[in-house]
Amino acid sequence: MTILFRTLFWLAVAVTLYFAWAPQPPQILPGDKYQHALAFAALATIATLGWPGMRWWVTAALLAAFGGLIELVQAIPAIHRDADVHDWYADMIAVAVALLLSHLLLRLIRPRGWKG
Repeated sequence: MTILFRTLFWLAVAVTLYFAWAPQPPQILPGDKYQHALAFAALATIATLGWPGMRWWVTAALLAAFGGLIELVQAIPAIHRDADVHDWYADMIAVAVALLLSHLLLRLIRPRGWKG
């Protein structure tokens, strides 16, 4: 099952990069911050399911770096996007909430002693 979630994770990364760097990204939710939150909550949740043994703070650090990279690339004028630190804040809040909920869920559903 982890192979499925790992595959979904990399697909979600690709979709996130497309949305982040496309000159005219599709509008899925009203408001840019909601789209950031949805993308990074999904990434954090899928990463937790794909790599259940990974420490939460490693996942958070990697996704923080990914969100920061997106904003740095958006600052390049040729990309025709606008970098915004508040987008990164929305990413990180969503990651924190998603990691908390997904790790609690894993605790409830995993058999005792399972190392995943």
